[in-house]
Amino acid sequence: MPSVLLSIDYESWFALTRRFDYAPEAQRRSLDGGYAQNALEPLLAQLQNACASVYLVGELVSWFPELPEKIAAAGHEVGFHCQVHRPLNRLSELSADLEASRAWRRLSRVTGFRAPMVNTLEAAYPLLKAEGFTYSSSIYAPAGLILEKDGLREIPVSTLPLLRRPQQFQAPRNMTLPLVLGGEFPYGSSFSIGLSETLVLKIIEKELKRGLSPVIFLHPYELVRPEHWPARLRRDLFFQPQLLPFIRNKSRFLRALLANFSTSSLRSYLQTCSG
Repeated sequence: MPSVLLSIDYESWFALTRRFDYAPEAQRRSLDGGYAQNALEPLLAQLQNACASVYLVGELVSWFPELPEKIAAAGHEVGFHCQVHRPLNRLSELSADLEASRAWRRLSRVTGFRAPMVNTLEAAYPLLKAEGFTYSSSIYAPAGLILEKDGLREIPVSTLPLLRRPQQFQAPRNMTLPLVLGGEFPYGSSFSIGLSETLVLKIIEKELKRGLSPVIFLHPYELVRPEHWPARLRRDLFFQPQLLPFIRNKSRFLRALLANFSTSSLRSYLQTCSG
């Protein structure tokens, strides 16, 4: 039975700004101010009895070690997003993130990966495989695909082909102008949900009726509002108005999604397909 493959890219509120990607860790923790810890319980409450994949930023686990256990105890998959939220443009950066997160990932039996900004390299797949991952969800492509990548499976974030269906799925395949101009609408992104919740819900309904299981993602700050939000992003929104869809409250969207469709984690979906 097709389901919505629901995922949360669990990062702190300041990750959206991109201004602190390379700031000292102490500054990032100060900026977080306990948000990543305090937002989890309200977020889990909003998920209700749904099953989702929660991809954690590793440094949040180092600050708040209880996060993986709480997510798993609530019935969700614990996945890995990155160690520090910034673009992973070189294999050496990914390798460093994997080494830094190895202890907690093994303890939490993490098998799923999503690259920051859904932007990865083709050469990353063998490295992920060697680290014990079984799948990635780090490119955009039409729903229903499970791609074989060097012994790893890629379950893409969903797009809707508006023209012809694409045939090439080599990474990177992130949200870019060429992707959209090529005729794909990346409705699985919370950016698109921020543009039109109603449209995305209608697309999801049609995809499910076609027997497809769409992959979508949200962020914690779209469901549990940080303090002084979005006023503390005023500067960023002025220079980057494309961030506006990300700051919309998507709790109503999540309620509608859960009320109308069944959900699954990506790991459970993959196990069902393999079975």
